[in-house]
Amino acid sequence: MAPRTKTPQPPGPHAADSHDLIRVHGARENNLKDVSIELPKRRLTVFTGVSGSGKSSLVFATIAAESQRLINETYPAFVQGFMPSQARPDVDVLDGLTTAIIVDQQRMGSDPRSTVGTATDANAMLRILFSRLGKPHIGPPGAFAFNVPSVTASGAITVERGNKKTEKATFSRTGGMCPRCEGRGSVSDIDLTQLYDDSKSIAEGAFTIPGWKSDSWWTVRIYAESGFLDPNKPIAKFTKREMQDFLYKEPTKVKVEGSTLTFEGLIPKIQKSFLSKDREAMQPHIREFVDRAVTFATCPECEGTRLTEGARSSKIKKISIADACAMEIRDLAEWVRGLNEPSVAPLLEALQQTLDSFVEIGLGYISLDRPSGTLSGGEAQRVKMIRHLGSSLTDVTYVFDEPTIGLHPHDIQRMNDLLLRLRDKGNTVLVVEHKPEAIAIADHVVDLGPGAGTAGGTVCFEGTLEGLRASDTVTGRHLDDRAVLKDEVRKPTGALEIRGATAHNLQDVDVDVPLGVLTVITGVAGSGKSSLVHGSIPAGENVISVDQSPIKGSRRSNPATYTGLLEPIRKAFAKANGVKPALFSANSEGACPTCNGAGVIFTDLGVMASVSSPCEDCEGKRFQPLVLDYHLGGRDISEVLAMSVAEAEEFFGSSGEAPLPAAHKILDRLADVGLGYLSLGQPLTTLSGGERQRLKLATHMGDKGGTYVLDEPTTGLHLADVEQLLGLLDRLVDSGKSVIVIEHHQAVMAHADWVIDLGPGAGHDGGKIVFEGTPADLVAARSTLTGEHLAEYVGSEARTLSA
Repeated sequence: MAPRTKTPQPPGPHAADSHDLIRVHGARENNLKDVSIELPKRRLTVFTGVSGSGKSSLVFATIAAESQRLINETYPAFVQGFMPSQARPDVDVLDGLTTAIIVDQQRMGSDPRSTVGTATDANAMLRILFSRLGKPHIGPPGAFAFNVPSVTASGAITVERGNKKTEKATFSRTGGMCPRCEGRGSVSDIDLTQLYDDSKSIAEGAFTIPGWKSDSWWTVRIYAESGFLDPNKPIAKFTKREMQDFLYKEPTKVKVEGSTLTFEGLIPKIQKSFLSKDREAMQPHIREFVDRAVTFATCPECEGTRLTEGARSSKIKKISIADACAMEIRDLAEWVRGLNEPSVAPLLEALQQTLDSFVEIGLGYISLDRPSGTLSGGEAQRVKMIRHLGSSLTDVTYVFDEPTIGLHPHDIQRMNDLLLRLRDKGNTVLVVEHKPEAIAIADHVVDLGPGAGTAGGTVCFEGTLEGLRASDTVTGRHLDDRAVLKDEVRKPTGALEIRGATAHNLQDVDVDVPLGVLTVITGVAGSGKSSLVHGSIPAGENVISVDQSPIKGSRRSNPATYTGLLEPIRKAFAKANGVKPALFSANSEGACPTCNGAGVIFTDLGVMASVSSPCEDCEGKRFQPLVLDYHLGGRDISEVLAMSVAEAEEFFGSSGEAPLPAAHKILDRLADVGLGYLSLGQPLTTLSGGERQRLKLATHMGDKGGTYVLDEPTTGLHLADVEQLLGLLDRLVDSGKSVIVIEHHQAVMAHADWVIDLGPGAGHDGGKIVFEGTPADLVAARSTLTGEHLAEYVGSEARTLSA
């Protein structure tokens, strides 16, 4: 063989190695003010700043959005037509981008058939495994899928081969879906007394369903005039046939006043109208009706497994697929490790890797049959991370939105290790984060601010952690803040007794939750905190629960509409000008006819991104010119909606230009939770996660109740905002309320009057009360993981948040 020769390399670095920066120039998305910045590739960069300062606007709405848009443009126009179109971010130059993988806090789908197993690849692999090794053999993988119903069909088919010939054919498909509950695991029982008053006739308005008035479409025109029922007879006197038609009749076409309409029994109508929707997306009065009228029970046929008897009968080593999905994932991983079958070795290896990733990321305590809608924001984000842990991709940009949410201080180190592993494989890792423990591992820190909303949107600092600590930015000043233990704690005024709690992993827990004080429920992720609070404290008239479920709202929704603030303002405008309140709603009569009250015109360009431009007629104000002629306190409705909460508080105050107590009360609550900078008319879609959480809290503060249950209220809060939250919690308790907080933040623990610590571990290793007492006792004992971390936190020689 001829000797191999090498071409001598030119001196100096290769041109390809010079692209080691992501350059952003002139970013103006949302509140960003011409931000220009250079980010190092293959490093871990953390973005900090107060909630609403522009972190997500820079990282997600600018860098990640443009990366995804450019990748989508590489597909043919036909494929792009099936993909969501994205507009180019408002930025002058974006250079050096790599493929972005976004791992955000968006909750996973809350479809009743979506579970942790179906949302990942784990269930698909298990189904193949049981279809190959399960005894007795019952069919292909679909026979183990609770989303696939069994189907049987027979009939005539025409075979076009030579002479056309009609043949008889039968078709059958074995599915795993339980026919009784249709793969949901639970069946609903409807209380008929909550649907109608049987002493009245339909014509007299017997229905008690929200929106079903006696003169509405569904009641009079269809039920009353269908011909199946006597509308003037009390429902209690219906014949057996009339009652059957009234409650259960299949959809049937009927003629009503010359129109062809569909008559359907009341029960299937209610199931389609209410029970097929996500409960959280319902309006409050509809949700209240559903909770009152419908009870859900475990399906008696499949015992909650969602699967047919055949799917449950096929087993591998005495374990059925239902048993496997019900196991904690760490136990399932051990079971899979014990299977030694060469014929499915690649499948076992892939399944093992997926299950081990769950354990590694700290989710070994959950099971594959857990509904994905019940995962917290932090758990959902970690489930999304799983498919990236074993990935062979390098030179990718991973974008994380507060990955430490829902994590106990004990678990944060594990998350930090995972982020560093991704970086060390040669990836660029961008993290939006508030926790000092997570900021500490950054190679590069970018601090945005100085304030929130219009007061933010600029880069206040970029550099190392030490440089941030020495800087005079809000984050730099608060980085080493520590709350101190209180010298005196409040005395409880009573107790909420919980006896024999067994929800999920709770192990027959007995505990007294003190009332009239600030109580913090803590413990490692998966120890049973939410099960104890949400599963054992009845949500009655006296209990107000503020959980992590996201605010539902479109571009038309804003803080004024969400909190109910717009209602008194509209009425005040109407009274002052002698016109109808509906004129002062951009979603009703006052809307600009050109843009229908949206303020912008959307131009659909097919496979290209839709283009939005301000409406030329109303100039983005959303109202008709006629409406803007009416004034209150010298301002028109568009000027009022453009005010910040702080400005509006002054405007509607007792000494302001337009005193309005009803509006001032709501504005006070918004200012209390630290949202004084928000514009009243700012679309909800532009709010950050922390802002939405606090907006929800402000809304619930107006509810009448003696006990507040808050689920991780520090989510999305900057260190400086935590101080304000503690002040708000104190004011609630001092006003006579009881406040129960599920929380991992040490500042909230230290500020509590009473701490209940669950553990000692997660899943079946947790579910016990490992400590009850004051924070000072918890620190002194150091008997739990929480106690050790809290002692380390308050023991630091640093400034204090509160005395």
